[in-house]
Amino acid sequence: MTKNLSICITCILFLLLSVNCGGGEKKQTETISNVKTSQGADPSVSAELGGAGFEKIAESLGYETYVISEDELIYFGDPRAKKGGKLKHITSRFPATLRMEGQNSNYVENSEIQYLCYETLLETHPLTAEPVIPRLATHWKVSDDNMQFWYRINPAARWSDGRRVTAEDVVATWDLLMDETILFPSLQITYGKFERPVAESKYIVSVKAKNKNFRNFLYFSASMYIMPSHYIKDIDGSEYLEKYQFKMLPFSGAYALYEDDIAVQESYTLTRRKDWWAKDTPQNRYRFNFDKIYCSVVKNNIPLTFEKFKKQEADFFEVSQARVWTEDCDFESVQKGWVKKHRIFSERPAGTSGYDLNMRKWPFDDKRVRYAFGYLYDREKMNREMYYNEYDMMHSFYHGSVYENPDNPKLLYNPDKAVQLLKDAGYTEKNEEGILLSKDGKPLIFEIAIQKGHDYMVTPVQQMLRDYGIDMQIKFMDGNTIWKNVMDRNFTIHMHAMTGGVIPNPESWFKSELADQNDNINFWGFKNDRVDEILKEYDVTFNRERRIEIVREIDGIVNDVHPLCFGIARNYRRLLFWDKFGYPEYMVSRYGGNYASIYDLWWYDPAKEEKLNEGMTNNTSLPVGELDQRYWPDYLKEHDK
Repeated sequence: MTKNLSICITCILFLLLSVNCGGGEKKQTETISNVKTSQGADPSVSAELGGAGFEKIAESLGYETYVISEDELIYFGDPRAKKGGKLKHITSRFPATLRMEGQNSNYVENSEIQYLCYETLLETHPLTAEPVIPRLATHWKVSDDNMQFWYRINPAARWSDGRRVTAEDVVATWDLLMDETILFPSLQITYGKFERPVAESKYIVSVKAKNKNFRNFLYFSASMYIMPSHYIKDIDGSEYLEKYQFKMLPFSGAYALYEDDIAVQESYTLTRRKDWWAKDTPQNRYRFNFDKIYCSVVKNNIPLTFEKFKKQEADFFEVSQARVWTEDCDFESVQKGWVKKHRIFSERPAGTSGYDLNMRKWPFDDKRVRYAFGYLYDREKMNREMYYNEYDMMHSFYHGSVYENPDNPKLLYNPDKAVQLLKDAGYTEKNEEGILLSKDGKPLIFEIAIQKGHDYMVTPVQQMLRDYGIDMQIKFMDGNTIWKNVMDRNFTIHMHAMTGGVIPNPESWFKSELADQNDNINFWGFKNDRVDEILKEYDVTFNRERRIEIVREIDGIVNDVHPLCFGIARNYRRLLFWDKFGYPEYMVSRYGGNYASIYDLWWYDPAKEEKLNEGMTNNTSLPVGELDQRYWPDYLKEHDK
């Protein structure tokens, strides 16, 4: 059965799906020799088992696929796109590992690499976020009770070492993700929802869910990046962690990351695979256009990164600071149109930001101290005086979405309440330095680790607390070490900024069994029986309105416990880039972030670069363009009434 999409946002899925890279025509990353595999399906496999002729009988077997309409093609890349060129980006850290999965692999950089270098069975539609676009799989089938799924692997799919992608790769990937020695327990929670997949033939793989869950199809189809079984089937999780710390598996995706192009702690370069098996499919023809994507590292120094961008050592720069955007982004290259300056609006979830409070440790094991911190954190003043009133106040884990609990308290600056709460918690006396003392005489002092360049955000909060007898001491540390300490629960307070999902996945944040385990995003040690109870209901509820009610209730319970003092939010991205690129009219995808969209949808335009160079040589201006890019808000008004 072939589906055609009505352009409306009905069944949305969370964009936890990240991005990664790899594959190409250089030396292989392992000792295995390239395999010369014949084109087309293995002739020994019948049509009924996914071989040649399957497409003709797929519907009669209950399988469906998705055919992209002409009207939708523009959202899979722009026909004007050209292949070629090099994109230069500067990141603030080198990932702790380049592995796809397992301990320390949950960095943004890892997900970007994974998205670019490897493939899932299906991918989500750019307009509806439904997992219906063929990737490694051409067709799928869902049982009537939504408890079993079948996928037909594309016979054309190949690994970069020449071997076929097969159903066995799916099984081996699941096996590895379920190995506890991979040291990433949330993977076992996610993929433990399924029985072990079954390779019914070389091209047909099936999987049964243990329990009904509306996200099961999404998880298995579009969030599990498949790895080659001929590399991973005979190793356990601990061996995988060690062997592939900075070594890549063969690639199935558009890009490769070769060992020769990895300079640990310095840079890495992704190379577009000219032999990529899927490069000519309709959904990929105008995507993944850069020949090279070069990522260099400037650790913990945003001002230096900005200066390097202005010297063309990077091609784009996302401006996180309102002051920099307002005061420092009107330099000559912007005024003359050589650098484009845009606020790009999309429907990318706001995510969350603020201060994580470790409830396992003193002093934040006391709810009254957590609330007192929130009442002394004057976000509104910082927005007025530091951020040019560009932000909204956040009061929810689901800010600005239908999932936000409208009854959440608006916890804003109120020092009188903070002082009373601290007194109630036993902090009634101060030492000679003016620091509050607990009942047993312990001064209210704790430490926060931050990267250099982030102190402008933290120092004002430090002073707000100090004025009322709380000493939050700042320690500078590199980002990798900070994150490792958070994952090891070796922190008291942590400055938090995380992206959100189109469809929430609250169990990964709030499930009680994660509270006392390392390496997951229940940072705070949150436990609640009621939340655990309704998380189970959430999983099996296919009615979207009821799911909204459940998430709102969870949001309310968590906010009452108050493990996170919320920060501020904005619904657009601030981007500077040198005017040598082409891009679709919408600039970024509907739900995605800028980096993924740039890597995925933009292209190098030699004619634009020639005009840019002429303008800079002759000191002449180029068109500046509109500051605000509102394609997606306008689209929403027109299509989703």
